Amino acid sequence: MKIISYNVNGIRAALRKDFLTWLRQANPDILCLQEIKATQDQLDLSLFKEAGYPYTYWYSAQKKGYSGVAILCKEEPKNVVYGTGIEYMDTEGRNIRVDFEDISVMSMYLPSGTNMDRLDFKLTYMADFQDYIDNLKKEIPNLIVCGDYNICHEAIDIHDPVRLKNVSGFLPVEREWIGNFINSGFIDSFRHFSQEPHQYSWWSYRANARNNNKGWRLDYAMVAHSLEDRLQRALILSEAKHSDHCPILVELE
Repeated sequence: MKIISYNVNGIRAALRKDFLTWLRQANPDILCLQEIKATQDQLDLSLFKEAGYPYTYWYSAQKKGYSGVAILCKEEPKNVVYGTGIEYMDTEGRNIRVDFEDISVMSMYLPSGTNMDRLDFKLTYMADFQDYIDNLKKEIPNLIVCGDYNICHEAIDIHDPVRLKNVSGFLPVEREWIGNFINSGFIDSFRHFSQEPHQYSWWSYRANARNNNKGWRLDYAMVAHSLEDRLQRALILSEAKHSDHCPILVELE
């Protein structure tokens, strides 16, 4: 099973950048999207069906052109869960999950902390999301939480850890949270296979950051420990350029 997660920074904008050609070539079994910035009725779903994804599930924010997540599947899941049941999360369309017989995959878009109000919102979300996942794992142990976590875990995950230590996305409280999230029963699948530096999944549009590889690793496929023996590989697909993020991949038996 090949799973790809991609913050597309607007699915309609990505489609104009030949996203569907890339999707056919990448050919995941499951594609998790974040920051779709569109509602289902704003999209021609037949395009995805023609690309090999007849089962598409969209969970948009109430605010137009903002946030939102989706999952595209080649095979029909037995169950789809929209949101978490936590209202302030769900109005922003930040979580969607598909359940198969032996595995469940979530697309998650964790808030960014662009100012103090949003940082407080992000910290609240992080705490409530951990509680939600702790309870969910009791019911669904074989869980994969893919998405844009908007946090770099370690110094190796950011291009300038000293200068950026007081910037949201690399604050000590955020780094501690994601470390605790991993320790609660997950594997950071990319770091499971690679300890190479300079591997990032997001670059600012400013100052030619992507060409200079001045990036942040904000996107993760967190895989439950119960699936460790099934892990085959995990990659950052930095050649895909439909967004300020790039896709990440995890493959399981």
